[in-house]
This record gives sequence, structure tokens and C-alpha cells, in this order.
Amino acid sequence: MQELAEKIIQLKKERKAVILAHVYQLPEVQEVADFVGDSLGLSQQAANTDAEVIVFCGVRFMAETASILSPDKIVVLPEINAGCPMADMISPALLEKGKRENPGTTVVCYVNTTAGVKALCDIACTSANAVKVVASLPDDSKILFVPDRNLGEYISSRTGRSMSMWEGFCPTHNRLTREDIIKAKAEHPEALVLVHPECRPEVVALADMVSSTTGMIDYAAESSAREFIVGTEMGILHPLRKQCPGKKFYMASDKLVCPDMKSTTLEKVYTALKSLEPRITVSKDVREKAIHCLERMLAVT
Repeated sequence: MQELAEKIIQLKKERKAVILAHVYQLPEVQEVADFVGDSLGLSQQAANTDAEVIVFCGVRFMAETASILSPDKIVVLPEINAGCPMADMISPALLEKGKRENPGTTVVCYVNTTAGVKALCDIACTSANAVKVVASLPDDSKILFVPDRNLGEYISSRTGRSMSMWEGFCPTHNRLTREDIIKAKAEHPEALVLVHPECRPEVVALADMVSSTTGMIDYAAESSAREFIVGTEMGILHPLRKQCPGKKFYMASDKLVCPDMKSTTLEKVYTALKSLEPRITVSKDVREKAIHCLERMLAVT
């Protein structure tokens, strides 16, 4: 595996490529990446490099976002079938229907959506800035939040804003239950509970800290606590342990595994670098519409 990693690093230089890895990726994939983090942050970092090729070790919507922000770069997704079930719970056609049925609605989309859906939305948000984005909207706004109902409920609880929620969810985070947290807390009574806002409201209610993946890592690094129960996809354990040596991390459940995130391997990264395939592209028409909601978000945050 080390020999393959070295080949990837050498080929990356030859291809003038930058490798991005989401924190839910396999540890060995994270180790060959130039940047590891949240999806939007990774795309922004890649856009600011002089790389000609972006190899996105994540899922399809993330690679699409990279293409939207870096239209002049080649964007490659090592595993073409790596999708996001939550993003697939809404389509442009379904959203168009919802907008027709609710005229005058401001549509806020989570970045975990396809480029085609983003093109139909007014403003985007991440799990880190969602509360701030929604709070920035006029008080009389009629809001539709897509596609994650759990994140939407969290935003409403923090802002007091009434929103219509799309009935989407992350299957991985939605598997985590209140009982899982109670059991983990009984086994590790000194540990603080960190959960992602894509979790169910009753799970979020038991957390000491609710945050994006990057926020969790920063919080654990800065906290005086020595033990943490982690309520998000298990891939985050690798950066947590790297950045917080001496601290202990326990998964809130052994069910927190995303098969799509785990489908990218070192072999697939090497093959993608060698062939510059499979490529992800976003049409000019969709890109120009989709970037509007991202730029509006960035203006707020």
C-alpha cells in the first residue's frame, strides 16, 4: 500500500493535480490527499491552487461543486458510482414542482445537492454556516429548506425561523438513535458527545456539541476534555486521532458507515490520475445558475 501511495504522489506531480479527500474517506486515501476536510471547503481550496486537475475523493455532488468553482480545471471522481442518497432524494423536476406549488418561496439548499438542484435555489448553506445563512434572510421570508429535514429542524431550533422541510435525510446519520447515545454515554460517562446536525433532533438534543465535521475536529483539539463520543461517519476518527494525540474517541454506534464514501480506494485514485477519468463536468448553463446560490452564501458568511 505504501508503494502505491508513493506512485500516486509522483503521478500527481506529473499531472499537476491536487487531491482532495473528505474526512469520511478511508485513512489511506486521506493520507495521499493535499487537503482533507468538508466538501465545500475542499472545492474552495482547490480553486485557489494552480493545479490543472482536481481528483475529488468523495461523492458526486462534491465533484460537481468543484467543477462549478473551477470550470477551467479537469475534475475527476475516482469512483463514478459514489453518490449521496440524500442528494438523490430531490431532483430538479421535483423541486420545480415544489416551487410552482409554493410561489414566492425562498429556497435554501444544503450543499449536499446536485448541481441541477443548486441551479434552482436562491441560496446555499453548509452544515457549518446554515444557521447564519437562514438568519440572514428577511423575517417575512417564506422558506423551503432542501433536502435534509434533520438539518432543517436544527436550523429552526437555533433561529426560531419557521421553514418548510423537504423530506430528505442522510441514511448514515439518520441511523443514529437516542438509545445509541444513552448507551455510549453509560459506557463512557466522562466523554463529551459530538454530533452532526444531520442527525435526528432527539439525538442532537443529547449532544454537548453539534457541529460540522471540521467543527468537531477543531472543538476536540481545543477542548480540555480527554474523551469524546462521536456521532458522525466513522472516517472522521482518522483526522481526530491525528490532530488530538492522547485523547480518546468512541463511535456513538458501529452503524455510522457510509458505503459510498468508503468506495474510493487507493487503486481507484491511481487509475483516475493515470487516465484522468471518470471526469465530472457541469454544463455552462447549469453552472452559471448554480454558482449564484453559492456566491450569495459566501457573501453572508
